[in-house]
Amino acid sequence: MALLTLRIVDGADRGCIFENLPTPVTVGREDGNSVRLKDDRVSRFHLKIQEDRGQLVLTDLASTNGTKVNGEPVQVTIVRPGDVVSMGKTVILLGSREEIAQRLADLRKAQTATGKNAGRRDSESQSIASSWEAVSLDFELDWGEQADQLSPLHQVLPPDLPEGLSPAQYAQLAEIFHYIHYRIRRVVRTGVITAHHGHVQIEERRWQALLDLYDRVATYLKQIGEPAE
Repeated sequence: MALLTLRIVDGADRGCIFENLPTPVTVGREDGNSVRLKDDRVSRFHLKIQEDRGQLVLTDLASTNGTKVNGEPVQVTIVRPGDVVSMGKTVILLGSREEIAQRLADLRKAQTATGKNAGRRDSESQSIASSWEAVSLDFELDWGEQADQLSPLHQVLPPDLPEGLSPAQYAQLAEIFHYIHYRIRRVVRTGVITAHHGHVQIEERRWQALLDLYDRVATYLKQIGEPAE
């Protein structure tokens, strides 16, 4: 049985993460769904994701407003970590960071095998990559341009939210993130992946980097809206 992680990056449930859901997974507004959304443009039982022959298959359940995967309307399609599912006002990023990192690592290995990256990496950067026991999304997102500079001790990590802010400061921070989120949304919604899920209108590694930032901003907004006591 496959386990599925769904991260809500836009919509009324923005910032929510549903981890390790056993398939089949249903998404909709009603009780009884694996993931229940607050989006009034989402149907009562909107879509289902199930495992079949080692693949994850998404099926639109005759929803009123339809379902898009990577910007394309679908009735039934195979989905993978890193794919974007849009329904109503809700945008869902499939997979955990580790699963997306593994997909990018597999793409990198395939490109290396065909010689596409031969001129972009030297033997030192290859030895750095092989020394990592676990796949890192930050490493994979930066691989193409900075592989010769990366190492586990020099990994660029996302900053933490500041602590001890006043309500006004939290509101100001939220305003900044809302602006960033809006700007990213405009780019993300223009992306369309090819039939082979290889490229979007920008190179897929940059696309995943943009989606990862999109997800981080959604999580920050949720934390700001629900500060710890």
